[in-house]
Amino acid sequence: MADTSIGTPEQLRDPNYTPPLIKAVPLGIQHVLAMFVSNVTPAIIVAGAAGFGFGSNSPDFPELLYLIQMSMLFAGVATLLQTVTLGPVGAGLPIVQGTSFAFLPIMIPLVAGKGVDALAALFGGAILGGLFHFCLGFFIGRIRFALPPLVTGLVVTMIGLALVKVGIQYAAGGVPAIGTPEYGSALNWSAALVVILVTLGLKFFARGMLSVSAVLLGLIVGYVYALMVGMVTFEAIGTSWSRAAGFALPVPFKYGFEFSLAAVIGFAMMAVVSAIETVGDVSGITKGGAGREASDNEIAGATYADGLGTAVAGLFGGFPNTSFSQNVGLIAMTGVMSRHVVTIGALFLILCGLVPKVGAIIRTVPIEVLGGGVIVMFGMVVAAGVSMLSDVHWNRRNMVIFAIALSVGLGLQLEPGAVQHLPDTARILMTSGLLPAAVIAIVLNLILPQELGEEATEEVSGGMDGHGRR
Repeated sequence: MADTSIGTPEQLRDPNYTPPLIKAVPLGIQHVLAMFVSNVTPAIIVAGAAGFGFGSNSPDFPELLYLIQMSMLFAGVATLLQTVTLGPVGAGLPIVQGTSFAFLPIMIPLVAGKGVDALAALFGGAILGGLFHFCLGFFIGRIRFALPPLVTGLVVTMIGLALVKVGIQYAAGGVPAIGTPEYGSALNWSAALVVILVTLGLKFFARGMLSVSAVLLGLIVGYVYALMVGMVTFEAIGTSWSRAAGFALPVPFKYGFEFSLAAVIGFAMMAVVSAIETVGDVSGITKGGAGREASDNEIAGATYADGLGTAVAGLFGGFPNTSFSQNVGLIAMTGVMSRHVVTIGALFLILCGLVPKVGAIIRTVPIEVLGGGVIVMFGMVVAAGVSMLSDVHWNRRNMVIFAIALSVGLGLQLEPGAVQHLPDTARILMTSGLLPAAVIAIVLNLILPQELGEEATEEVSGGMDGHGRR
């Protein structure tokens, strides 16, 4: 329910209304707290997949801090594009942008075990994929027909399924610890379980800001627990703090630029999914906050901002950005539609991104603690996909489409060696699982007629006797 002390009901539904500063600042920071963990986690996961050393004395430590720093900085910049707008770029709505999980199944195979050298191709793909994403704004409304809930729900579900393994690995001790006696120890799992239990407790038994920031607070409690049991020391915190600069600007093309066909195709394909997700978020904001449908200009502007934000981030070593759905729910909960509130949150993110010491503190969080939060977040991605699939008309036609796409996509994720003889570009795209599943679902949905005869389209739940006969 909206707080009428902030403004009248009409004002609260107006994106251009500015609440009193004493109210607007906490509301803006609340948006940051709701998305903060999800925003910086992809940078840590990509760094881990690339084989970065995670200790504060590691030679990769400055690079890891920089990736975290760019995640915060360009989430803020992309959010400003949405709220302040730049010509036709931006929806002029309270849309919070952040680093997208959707691209992780594409990014992880690109950098797996290759270290810093692999980042040039990754960010080259981000730049070109972001420009492609920007161009989608010109005709986003015309391609929505090809991406019904059957397709988008499948893709979102597979994104979560592709990432749940990462959460378990982190909770057990992280990829570098695989095969060691410490991997999967009771101590490691205890830290992850503390985070999970606290997160669930706050999410279901608390209200307001405590519930909204459940994952963040769960990580804080897990961090304190890790300090108590010796998983992190004050000496390590001090070393991280001292090695990080007090202020640093982003560096253009810090990791170079390399054209990788696999990266460009992967980022472009996922941009379509991200664009459709943004359309849903824009519609959710206008319905939940203002009780109306989103306009064509708002949807196009939001898509432009998605793409431009991703391309600009890639120039400086930032990952692809997209609208964050958790903040859509926050707007519906608070009833405050003001874009200027989210602008305040964006400025706070930019400030954090310019101060590497913030990233240094984040990096002292043990991987096991982060694993507890990641398990919850990636599980929620799967749940979101299942929720989208609940809107599907489950006749035999749609079940066959879903079955084939899921079997091929998930099967290639689980057994990448099955396509080891393909060229590198095709192999990376196929083993992501997402792209083959999405292509199969889109193509079959477009070419298979809706009416395949009564037997083919009759609801699965009816028309059968006790022995499976008609």
